[in-house]
Order: sequence, then C-alpha cells, then structure tokens
Amino acid sequence: MSRKEEITNLLTCFRKIHPISRDSEEAIIDLSSLVSVKKNQDLQPIGVTCRTIYFVQSGLARIYYYKDGNEITEYFAFENDIIVRAESLFTGKPSKKAIQAVEDTVFIGIPSAQLFELYDSFPDIERLFRKIIESTYVDTVNRIESIQFHTAEERYTQLLSENPSMIQRIPLKHIASYLGITQVSLSRIRAIR
Repeated sequence: MSRKEEITNLLTCFRKIHPISRDSEEAIIDLSSLVSVKKNQDLQPIGVTCRTIYFVQSGLARIYYYKDGNEITEYFAFENDIIVRAESLFTGKPSKKAIQAVEDTVFIGIPSAQLFELYDSFPDIERLFRKIIESTYVDTVNRIESIQFHTAEERYTQLLSENPSMIQRIPLKHIASYLGITQVSLSRIRAIR
C-alpha cells in the first residue's frame, strides 16, 4: 500500500467525523508522513516538545509518565485514534510524558504548525480538527470521572466492554497502571470474573 493510500484510509475516518473538501484532503495528504516505530520504542520521549499530531495507522501506542519511580499509562491509542501530548503541543513546553509503541506501529504524523496554518485557507479542516480535539477532551474527562467515581473492578469491566481485544494486545502491567491499580489487584479482579 502506498503512502497516499494509507493516508487516504485515515481520511475515510475523518469523513465520518466531519466532511471536508477534496482540496482540504489533498492539503492534509501533502503534510502527512508515515512513521514506523518498533514495539516498546518511544515515538516521542519524555522531555521533548510535541510538535506533531499523530494518528495510529496500524498497531497500538500509549502515553506514559513516571510518578514516584513507577511507570504510569495515561492513554492507549488503537488504529485510527489520535495520540498527542496536548499539554505540550498547545503550550510549546517540553512534555513530562512519552509516546511509546506497544506493538510495531505505523503512525501518520501531521506537523501542527503547518496544519494550523491551513485553518485560515480551509475552514473545514479547522472544524474537523476542532471536533477531533473536542472528542478527545470528552474522552479525557470521562476517564478522569471514571477514576473518581468507579471502583477498579467497574473500570476494568468498562474497559473490556469498550475494547475487548485490549486484553490480548496490551501487557497486563500497562492495563493495571492505566486503571490506577497494581498488577496483583488486576489479577484478583480477573480471577473473580
């Protein structure tokens, strides 16, 4: 599959969010590039300023950070999901978080500065990315509320219902840290089920 064909697959997903013109699609294709990252390698390490918006073309990635010497998973991105360290992208400051490939992963990268420049010429691109960012923000709020208001078992059950293949694709240590529990606690929850 050619680079243009792979990026065109992403545009198909974009069309489900918000339709954009053919010229807008071509402008996005021109900016986009494919980036392959091997399993367990960082796409962007801690301490680097995020200047690119990534989508997972194939594979699986996560955002992680360290707290008190422990590695914490904040977010998982599957095929066609966006993955970006927004706090760094929008402030221009280095991030305390990293993006890592959980599997061999191909990303589609779109440099943010050039993308944002397109907004004036292509309002439909701005609207598309506004909707993508809004959706991502709502997902983040829902995740925070899940941690605040639900038990670890309820969070695990919700995770399974939303993405059952996650258990086969992601190491349990990452799932446990994502849920905010130890791997031993996760094993107990799984044993009860």
